Amino acid sequence: MAVVTRTVARGVAYATADDFVFGRAARPVTTRSGLVIGGGTVFPEINFTLPPMLVTDATMADVLAQYRAIAEGICERAAALQVPGFVAEIETLPPMTFHPEWGLAVCRTVADVLGEFEAAHGVPTALRLTPNDIREGRDLEHLWHGRHWDLIMEVCAGAAAAGADLLAIESVGGKEVHDEAVMYCDLATAVTALTVLAPRDMERLWTAIAAIGADTGATPAGDTACGFANTAMVLAERHYIPRVFAAVVRVVAAVRSLVAVECGARGPHTDCGYEGVYVKAVTGTPVAMEGRTAACAHFSPVGNVAGCVADLWSNESVQNVKLLAGPAPSVSFEQLAYDCRLFNTATARGPAAARALRDLHSESDAGLDPQAWVLRPDVVVRLAGAIVTADGDYARGVTAARATLEELRRAHAAGELALDGREADWLDALSRAADDLPPDAAAALAGLDSEAFDPKKYDL
Repeated sequence: MAVVTRTVARGVAYATADDFVFGRAARPVTTRSGLVIGGGTVFPEINFTLPPMLVTDATMADVLAQYRAIAEGICERAAALQVPGFVAEIETLPPMTFHPEWGLAVCRTVADVLGEFEAAHGVPTALRLTPNDIREGRDLEHLWHGRHWDLIMEVCAGAAAAGADLLAIESVGGKEVHDEAVMYCDLATAVTALTVLAPRDMERLWTAIAAIGADTGATPAGDTACGFANTAMVLAERHYIPRVFAAVVRVVAAVRSLVAVECGARGPHTDCGYEGVYVKAVTGTPVAMEGRTAACAHFSPVGNVAGCVADLWSNESVQNVKLLAGPAPSVSFEQLAYDCRLFNTATARGPAAARALRDLHSESDAGLDPQAWVLRPDVVVRLAGAIVTADGDYARGVTAARATLEELRRAHAAGELALDGREADWLDALSRAADDLPPDAAAALAGLDSEAFDPKKYDL
């Protein structure tokens, strides 16, 4: 296994929120087709999946036909709507990672359609491949070797040859512990999972993915905390856990997601990681974001504010089912395309117009939910600046938790953020818990009480 090489971010890419806006990143990414992400234009990123059906050797012909039809429908709308470029994302389903040849065949099928579209219309596209992280379950031998690891590496290694431009993943190191933490709103365990266990995994995983990118030409893009922070968000939306806890988890998750960039990822960060705004604030890498257009996959309280600094605007994952207008992926793509037109029209009017549209997106959501508040561009820049002053992932996580709770308390006291009595009580309880967090990573691990945690899988 490659020796971990990590360059830790010590500052932020944006001194103030003035230039922290959609479509512009301090470090744009240019794909092989010439699509410049973060260079001034917001592009749609369409994410799609199969309708309910089995994925087996016997059904693979039907699976590939589904993906070809999805891609052709998207390209048809792209031509009709005169989009200046777009990204398509394939998130492999578990069988497609357990059988890499299936996932790579899907990738080739979609890549072929995109290539045909580029040749016919001269419009650049890019394909993102996001292998499903199968490294969980009772039969997992180890996070960094054994069958599960080897299969993921095989998909990643074959991605560029199969037509993928961008390589991403939603990794699960630490998730088994974090799931328990979310169930009990246990802040100490959540911070340990996100800033001790998850970075330990991501250092190894992203060193390997970055090396594959260097060897194959695929751009190592990023790693989202979907399984961590989005799990908390969805549970909060269903009133199972407090929203203030989910908001704190979102910011602490940024510490974990930064590791991918520090180990070689270049962006764009993937759509379902709303903590990507913190990654952009610190590193300047472009980000994909999803908001109101992700309602096809999950509800959220951040439908507008999520678009404030988006460089790609996405829809999460939509099934290929028939709607009145046509296939759902084509419908989702049209919604994304119109949103991007508005973003880009504001940009064309000048920085003041772009900031005005950004701020309207922010103000329409931010005061109604703590999870939206922590995505405000000014709040993000302020909290990101605090996080990077700490030395080490765990210290960053503690700083993130405490600074976030302080920010929420300030905004609530000022009448800027609405919290009901239950949420206000949880804000007090979590603040006390933050004051009592273990002093360092070693103490946090020593105090970890989790039935799901197997230290051997982390070489601990």
